Amino acid sequence: MRKMRTIEWKTRKVKIIDQTKLPRKLEFVYLKTLSDVIRAIKELKIRGAPAIGVAAAYGMVLGYPNLKDAARKLIASRPTANSIAWAVERMLKVKGGKDQLLAEANKMAEEDIKINRAIGRNGAKLIKSGMNILTQCNAGSLATVDYGTALGVIRAAFDEGKKIHVYVPETRPVLQGSRLTAWELKQSKIPFTLITDNMVGYLMAEGKVDIVIVGADRIAKNGDVANKIGTYQIAVLAKHHGIPFYVAAPRSVIDKNVRTGKDIIIEQRDPKEVIEILGIKIAPKGINVFNPAFDITPAELISGYINEKGIFKPSPA
Repeated sequence: MRKMRTIEWKTRKVKIIDQTKLPRKLEFVYLKTLSDVIRAIKELKIRGAPAIGVAAAYGMVLGYPNLKDAARKLIASRPTANSIAWAVERMLKVKGGKDQLLAEANKMAEEDIKINRAIGRNGAKLIKSGMNILTQCNAGSLATVDYGTALGVIRAAFDEGKKIHVYVPETRPVLQGSRLTAWELKQSKIPFTLITDNMVGYLMAEGKVDIVIVGADRIAKNGDVANKIGTYQIAVLAKHHGIPFYVAAPRSVIDKNVRTGKDIIIEQRDPKEVIEILGIKIAPKGINVFNPAFDITPAELISGYINEKGIFKPSPA
């Protein structure tokens, strides 16, 4: 298993794994200013709801004493994920100066690991030996401080000695599945198979998927889930084929101020992500591109929610 943290505080700066370099190269970068943190979040050098929540907390430390301005800029960096706003609001309540802010951010990092391990233990109860599990995007160690949410469930089941196999969709356009999830599973020696995004329906029709477990960036009050683009169509296919579809995420991504998924702002990203792969153009010049980073999965398609408190049906609140 990987013995390193995705994000940690190191002597007046934030150390992160640059996820844009994986799987070709494991490289660490150091964020010394608030601007560095915001840029890293926007450029997906650090990504995943829990991880960018902790990054935002450290960003507030680096943004001291201009905390309100720092909070505004951090929340705007990736508008769909609730974890940034949650972390910023928590940091704004801290009484004291920079030392107290840092102590709170470090506390949040440690809590994230404990929360993810609890999610793993709770979700592993759903996994039986011999199951084929389908996930989406990357909700593993790289999306958190360590351990993971959806992959944390898979990791916990594997560590319990259950014989499992994971199907990993590539997750276009940024390929978090093939670049990051496949890298994590290989390091952990968990059996898996990489597939293209358009193979999911075929797999399910062939009876090769027993359960779907995904993460979440924001969960509305009614249980609608914002997660990486492609999650919704997987949920529809799972419903059609009678396959359980679970969402594994910490309670911090639940936004009770958002009534339904229709009220969640969907981040629109650079068209270059669609027309290029690793800098190589794969489409003609001058074409129209639509690139939403997330989609909304309605609550009625979700079998249950796995968080640090347990497994909940039908609402995670």
